[in-house]
Amino acid sequence: MQKLCLALLLAAAVLTACSTSSINMPALDGAADGNRLPGKFIWHELITDTPEKTKRFYNELFGWEFESLADKRINYSLIRHNGEAIGGMIDQNQLPNQADISQWVALLAVADIDNATEQLANSGGTVFTPPTSLGSRGQIAVVADPQGALFAFLQTNEGDPADKQELPSYGNFFWHELWTQEIDSAVNFYSQFAPYQMEPVLMGTEEDPIDYVVMNAQEQKRGAIRENPFEGLPSIWVNYLRLADHAELESILARVETLGGEILVPAVVRPGGGTVAVIAGPSGAGIALQTWPDEALAAQLTEKNP
Repeated sequence: MQKLCLALLLAAAVLTACSTSSINMPALDGAADGNRLPGKFIWHELITDTPEKTKRFYNELFGWEFESLADKRINYSLIRHNGEAIGGMIDQNQLPNQADISQWVALLAVADIDNATEQLANSGGTVFTPPTSLGSRGQIAVVADPQGALFAFLQTNEGDPADKQELPSYGNFFWHELWTQEIDSAVNFYSQFAPYQMEPVLMGTEEDPIDYVVMNAQEQKRGAIRENPFEGLPSIWVNYLRLADHAELESILARVETLGGEILVPAVVRPGGGTVAVIAGPSGAGIALQTWPDEALAAQLTEKNP
């Protein structure tokens, strides 16, 4: 019941922040001339009850900049990295609720949001908010899968951000994973919303294998579904930021607590390559950090699907 209440508050947060009929949210950067890329994660929302501390936290760690919209009625700041808009921040303190709902939410591109939300509901998912207009940006629906993992659908008006030839920059989003104990069910569920090719990948060791399925669409690796690594942790979508190497990761981790954050999972070698850690900002919203050098990521992104 508590999780349901928090999800409902999150839905209200996103929509209260940016969906009044007279308010127009800017379109996403890099729209692909009306082309749609269903199954691609194209935006990220951060709900925080410590907005100023959160801005300083991400600015000092990754160089992010926060830009308030011209329309001051909107409780919303764009998050920019190297000038590119990569997400938005909502000040929880300006919302009409008392519960702490600080968290990151990933937005999944769909071609037909009405159909997607109907399919989700018919398959045991939960629609917390029906498709709602965000003006120029398109329509959003805040939803959860049958295991309770929260995310949102976004149907853009001008097309989805195009896939770039260059690699995601350091400090930018580059990977998304669903951590769940119901992998087979999740594979079937998410296959409804995009032309995914679900690719099982051998992870871990023979003695300690990890169930891992890569979600491919438009000949790109869009994300993955994996065995939940933590007993008792509810199913959750985890967003990853890309870092250059282990030295950069250690440098960032050394500053997390000084800036008011917390290290949730210390740096560990990842079975698929690189090193990973999970941190939380001052508001408690968690995010993963993944080292991946240019040459390794280039090979991963250009590898042809079977």
